[in-house]
Amino acid sequence: MEEAVEGFLREREAWLRRHLDRQAAARATVASHMGLRTGSIVRFRGEPHRVRIEAAPPGARRSTVSREGAVDVDELVVRVASRDRRPPPAVLEAWFVERARGEIGREIARHGRALGVAPAAVSLRDPRTRWGSASRTGCLSFSWRLVLAPPEALETVVVHELTHLRVFGHGPAFWALVASRRPDHRQWRRWLRQHSVELHASLAPD
Repeated sequence: MEEAVEGFLREREAWLRRHLDRQAAARATVASHMGLRTGSIVRFRGEPHRVRIEAAPPGARRSTVSREGAVDVDELVVRVASRDRRPPPAVLEAWFVERARGEIGREIARHGRALGVAPAAVSLRDPRTRWGSASRTGCLSFSWRLVLAPPEALETVVVHELTHLRVFGHGPAFWALVASRRPDHRQWRRWLRQHSVELHASLAPD
């Protein structure tokens, strides 16, 4: 028995090492993203952005977020209004949610027409185990965190869920229809699996 186990480990050593290396890298990324403060790095549309938190101009009623270019990496500038009781992570999350709603809506309109489907309703949530879902009643739900990923990954999830409005299972017909809209869907599904821990740790509290 021990010889069989040792033989299996020898055969799978390279795979195991790659798997452990990926886990270590994910843990290191999470550690570097924990707690939102000036200098924190978060992704937006797949690209790393440095966060800068500062006071809003006197008299401002609401906090704002702006995306600004910088020499080495673009910045997301969170300007916190004294009258706004939301903490900076909540301000930035609300900004992300609005951008996710716009981008997901555009992809639904574009691919929905091509696939001949239209969702009955669309919602944005923050699930921990899936990027999107489709119900048999035609309702679609997406993670707002897709806006942190590259646009191609967000588009892939939208295509996936829209396709369920025509083919509910995951058989050959389903994947053929997905591939007709996003031939590289496997690449972006893999990207989301590899970066899931990082994206879900974004804006996490200390």
